[in-house]
Amino acid sequence: MDRLIYTALSGMRASMDSQRVIASNMANANTLGFRAELLDQRPVTVEGQPNEARAMQIARVRGADMAAGEIIETGRDLDIAVATDALMAVQAEDGTEAYTRRGDLSISATGLLVNGEGLPVLGDAGPITIPPAGIPGISPDGTITISNPAAPEQPPAEIGRIKLATWQGSPISKGLDGLFRVEGGGILPTDEAATVQVGALEQSNVKSTQVLVDMIDAQRLFAMRSKLISTAGEIDESGAQLMRLG
Repeated sequence: MDRLIYTALSGMRASMDSQRVIASNMANANTLGFRAELLDQRPVTVEGQPNEARAMQIARVRGADMAAGEIIETGRDLDIAVATDALMAVQAEDGTEAYTRRGDLSISATGLLVNGEGLPVLGDAGPITIPPAGIPGISPDGTITISNPAAPEQPPAEIGRIKLATWQGSPISKGLDGLFRVEGGGILPTDEAATVQVGALEQSNVKSTQVLVDMIDAQRLFAMRSKLISTAGEIDESGAQLMRLG
């Protein structure tokens, strides 16, 4: 009897983990550049006597869906959407280099180029600083330029280039802050062929309708596994009654 209870209990725990991941994806359905988390569920048989017959259910986040989200045009000069599968480098709160697809850029009070989360955007020489005078612009290759409105005949001055990194072939993982990092530390190489679409933003790749369906399925599965434990209790009670009759 305990085999059924342990199996159902581990399944309930896996269902709860699944619902947490689904809830996180649902909450970020409107977060710019968000990548949906992928959950891996599988049975694991306990080895060694006398527990050999017990099969547990485990659920773990195994990665993120790297498919591109919908790109919408905003017309804003500092909004960018990465046109390739590259990632934009930013400086995380702990000072390390991390990566994101969120491209709603702005200039902070200190002159730093930051994204919508307030994280400094990194270039080849570190965080990109925008001079107070001039009009900033972004080229399709990620180059940041400054135009002098007092001298419109002069060509824009180049002040840096946004680091667009390739993650293909590198082990990366997504943290709780929604940023990607190289597993074990390190940084990703620059993707020289990467381009951006200026005046546009990439939306989350979470499909709201699919997330709702997944949530309903997870709730039903949790209820089924709860019912198994109740059934096991009823069977155990019936068996005890038969023993007393004997």
